[in-house]
Amino acid sequence: MRVSDNLNFGTVRNSIARSKGRMDTLQNQTATLKKVNAPSDDPVGTAKILEIRTDKVVNDQYQMNAKLAETFLTNSDHALADLAEVVGRAKEIAIGQSSGASSNDETRVGVAEEISQLYRHAVATANRRIGDRYLFSGYKTNRAAVNPEGEFVGDDGQMMVEIAKGVYLTMNVSGNEAFNTHPVPKDPDQVAIHDGPKPPPYKPGGESEGRVPAEEQKKNPENVNVFDELQNLRIALLTGDLEGIRGTLERFDQIHGKIVATRSKIGSRVQGLMQTDQALERHNVTNAYLNSALEDADMAQVVSDLAKEEQVLRSSLVSSQKLIQPKLLDFLK
Repeated sequence: MRVSDNLNFGTVRNSIARSKGRMDTLQNQTATLKKVNAPSDDPVGTAKILEIRTDKVVNDQYQMNAKLAETFLTNSDHALADLAEVVGRAKEIAIGQSSGASSNDETRVGVAEEISQLYRHAVATANRRIGDRYLFSGYKTNRAAVNPEGEFVGDDGQMMVEIAKGVYLTMNVSGNEAFNTHPVPKDPDQVAIHDGPKPPPYKPGGESEGRVPAEEQKKNPENVNVFDELQNLRIALLTGDLEGIRGTLERFDQIHGKIVATRSKIGSRVQGLMQTDQALERHNVTNAYLNSALEDADMAQVVSDLAKEEQVLRSSLVSSQKLIQPKLLDFLK
């Protein structure tokens, strides 16, 4: 093979260009602290990095959904705790006023005013909201759950949020479920399915006079509404109906038990949210470690490689002087 001057010049030029190109890449890594600055640097690694970044964005949205659900559930739990205190105070009053020996007409009328205050507080608690969204109204978050007469005007809608891939959680509690011991579904289709025959009204005296059989009572248990029961207690106090006052005690126990059960469900959901959030955090940490391994540069290695490449470039320049011999024109200068 004949080695011409053009071949020598080309060899020297290509060698120096490659060395400078490697130095440029290393200097860029030193400036950005990343070894992948363009897809061409590592096509496979770039695809994995983009996948990790997308995964992080999705996980961040899941965590935002979980925070929203936790806020809804936590405030709902606080509202139900306040309602439980109202029920407990009403039961204390009923116990104190249920005997003629410990109360009289004047004291019962005075205590009835406190029941009115408790009723208004219960309605305000049921209509608690976050921003402009009511907690217990179901899908109807733009309207109060309970009207001043104590009637539930929301629906049984369950607002589902995705807190992980394919994992959905109900972020609200319907007031129809929270304020009644055995609620009738608000959806007309559900009423047609679940609403069985109504038992005959209770009459004292035995089965022949209309008493509801025990089996029928178990099949169609009596529903107790917290607002109706507060009103019943107030009316019984105003009219001096001791039997009616005593009759509210057991029903207040049922209401309190239902509130406790509902709060237990909320607590289970919040616990699930916390576990899911922790799992997402661990996943993000793993992704961050993997992303760093793929994208971040090892600065000690980069600096070492840069020093080596600089030495290689200098060696190339020195060797090129020996490879390219002086020509006649050099002597004519």
